[in-house]
Parts: sequence; C-alpha cells; structure tokens
Amino acid sequence: MHFLEPGTGRYVKSSPAPYDLTYDDVFMVPSRSAVGSRQGVDLASPDGTGTTIPLVVANMTAIAGRRMAETVARRGGLAVIPQDIPIDVVTDVVRWVKSRHLVLDTPIVLAPTGTVADALSLLPKRAHGAGVVVEDGRPVGVVVESDLTGVDRFTQLSEVMSRELMVLDADIDPQEAFGRLDAAHRKLAPAVDADGKLVGILTRKGALRATLYKPAVDGAGRLRIAAAVGVNGDVEGRTKALIDVGADALVVDTAHGHQESMISALKAVRDLGPRVPVVAGNVVSAEGVRDLIEAGADIVKVGVGPGAMCTTRMMTGVGRPQFSAVLECAAEARKSGKHIWADGGVRHPRDVAMALAAGASNVMIGSWFAGTYESPGDLQHTADGQPYKESFGMASARAVRNRTSEESAYERARKGLFEEGISTSRMFLDPARPGVEDLIDSIVAGVRSSCTYAGAGSLEEFHERAVVGVQSAAGYAEGQPLHASWD
Repeated sequence: MHFLEPGTGRYVKSSPAPYDLTYDDVFMVPSRSAVGSRQGVDLASPDGTGTTIPLVVANMTAIAGRRMAETVARRGGLAVIPQDIPIDVVTDVVRWVKSRHLVLDTPIVLAPTGTVADALSLLPKRAHGAGVVVEDGRPVGVVVESDLTGVDRFTQLSEVMSRELMVLDADIDPQEAFGRLDAAHRKLAPAVDADGKLVGILTRKGALRATLYKPAVDGAGRLRIAAAVGVNGDVEGRTKALIDVGADALVVDTAHGHQESMISALKAVRDLGPRVPVVAGNVVSAEGVRDLIEAGADIVKVGVGPGAMCTTRMMTGVGRPQFSAVLECAAEARKSGKHIWADGGVRHPRDVAMALAAGASNVMIGSWFAGTYESPGDLQHTADGQPYKESFGMASARAVRNRTSEESAYERARKGLFEEGISTSRMFLDPARPGVEDLIDSIVAGVRSSCTYAGAGSLEEFHERAVVGVQSAAGYAEGQPLHASWD
C-alpha cells in the first residue's frame, strides 16, 4: 500500500500525517485497472483459515452462535464461538455446523399439531421466515408470518398452513433451482431427498447466492467454524476438546493480548500441536505482534477499543486508531510470513476495504451483525413495532456474569465492580437488510468494487496496489450520500 502525498501527487510508503488514523481519516485513490468485472476478483484469504470472503464474525456471545456460524460459512466467511460458552455446548455447535448442507438452509420444522404461537416464536430465528410443517419426515405444508396474522394463537398449524407445495430435489443445481422458483413465482421451497424426507429449504435469493459465493469448507467438504479459548482456566483441556471435535481455527483471546498470561496460554496451545491456524490477540503494536508470533501465533488479532460495544478507550484512555494499528501490525506480521485480523471499528463496507488495503487478511465484525435474524438473541420489538436484538460487550457486567457463573459469589462480586463495555444495547434490524447474508452482500459488493478501482484481482494485489490518502472530516462528509434534498 502507498500513501498519496498531499499537494504533490507523489506516492510514498509512509503516512504523511504526523498522527494515527482511523478508517474515517483515509480514502483510496483509483488506479489504472485491467480488472474487467467485480466477479473476477478473488476474495479468498491467504491466511490458512479457508475463508473465501475476508469476513470473520467476532467471538461475542450476542452475535456468534450456531445459526450465524452456519450461514456465514455457507457464504465463505468464518464465525468464532466465544470462550465463555461451556465446552460441551461448543463441541455440539461445531458438530452441528459441520453437518449442515452447503447450499440448503436449515429449515424450521413444525408439526401439524403445533400451534400458531409455536410458529410465531420460531419464524424470526431464520431470515427465510418460513416454517415447514412435517409429518413422518416429509413436508406437508409451509407457514409464513402472513398465514398467522389475525389467527388465534392456539390454532393448529394444519388449519392455516399452505398445502400447495413446490418441492425441490436436495441435490438440484442452484441455477436450475432459481429458475424453477422464479418461474413459479415462489420465494422458497422445501428440498427433499430421494425418499421424500425433508433435507432443507431454499429461497430464490439463497439459490442465487449459491452461484455467487463459494462456501468455506474443510478438507472433508464440511462448513468451517472456529472457537475461542481464554487465557485463564483449563486452557489445555478446552483446546484439546476443540482440536478433537474439528474446530478449524483456535482463537486465544483476551482484551489485552500483550501480556505474560497470553504468551503462556499461547505456548500451551501450540504445545498441543494443532494442525489448524492459531489466532491470538488483541494487540495494536508491532512489538505485540512480534511477541505473539514468537509465542506461536499464526494470526494476530488487532484492535483495542474500536468496537461499538467497547468502552475501553473512554474508561482507560487505552487503545489506538484502528487504521494505523492495522497498518503497522500487518507490516510486522508480514516479516514472518504471518497475518493479522482487523478486529472492530467497521461500520460501512468502505471500512472493511480500508482494513484490507492496510494489510489485514480478514476483518472481524461484531455489532454490525448483531442486528440480524441469525444472531443468537430473541427478536424483540419497540412500542412502535421496530424489531431489534439485544447486544452487549464482552467485558460488560453481563458478559462477566456469564464467564464467572461457576466462581464463588465473592469472586463474582469483586469482578463485577470493574467491568467495562455496554451491557445492553438495542441493535435494530435494517428493514432493507435484516439478515446477515444481506449485509454480506453489501460488504462484498463494496470490497469487490474497491479492488477493481485499485486494479487488483486478489486481496494480496489489493494491499500492494492500493493508494490511500488522508482526508479532513469535511472530506469524509463529502463522500456520504444525501438521502433527502438540501435545505
């Protein structure tokens, strides 16, 4: 990556600004390009995680669960299951995600004798918004929210379900499936195996996306999923369990990654001989990157305080503007042939592109994905009907309570005095993009376009070719779209 030197038109290696920068402070200059199409850009990460798009779901309890992991991996990304989830639950989640279909979404299965109330409680769990009514393993009907509106909550589903089913073969080519659904003016259809048993559900958008994205799969062709390990407690035991169950990356995680307990935990993980990438963090300096790589990290997580749920900078004054942190840390990691993940601070597709231009191999996203159907929380509504999910920071009182549930009341009370992070925040679902796949579409479209503007056919080329400049706050404001006329 090069910087544009203000007023000269020259490209220089070092930033012309005498201070650290965050994503809003920088812009990218278009370059001569031979890349003819956005779809011709290869977004696969070079860091060994197997992602085909450079997106990782942050290991936050309110965001990374089984539904999120399944959906994101199907589109080429990776989710990290948090460290405060009991290991038996995590192993079940890993097995479940690895058993999912690479094209079909997991259906919401209902019984004919189930009630409207049962269906209403489950439909928001999936972006496709449909429940498949099943009898003896075979689909006999479909219900969507419109079927349930104005109906008594105790009415059985057999009385309100749509019985005119269009059924797809589970192994159908996605393009053919799209054509059939489009021709029949259907948004979705159940998919069945040779015996007529329900396997999954496929929407028109899902079929289309299956032709545009490549799933992130392991050597056995199963969806990928990562899991986090803390620096305290039974590090070896948890790590061994994750290795045994087939986690595709191990993330050794703590807020302040440049400390002795992290280095000790990282060495303990490395001593177990995992054959998958080991990620560690968080740090924001070249020295931190160097120490974690020496201790055994393949990938270093970069970011202190940029997250939407994080109050670290306001509480402690500690942190660093994220663009400069990523730029310095990525340069240091490259000296050893290693990589970094940019963790936090992204709020627009442009921010993801700037992190990749600075040298990140993947970009971690947390709160941005919290307000989606796939995040673990229950869908709630405000008094005026706006849907939202609750989110919270991983150093907040709520997260601390979850992590210390097995400790004594005294120890929990002591730790509760010193929490950081927001304990409850409403993350509203965007009516235009309520599912995580909708957000992925937007992010990937932006990143692909950024690569074409830079003349880059891959992420490595993007980092090499990107020309970045420093802008004023007015420059950033100038680039924002106007959603209403001028006064």
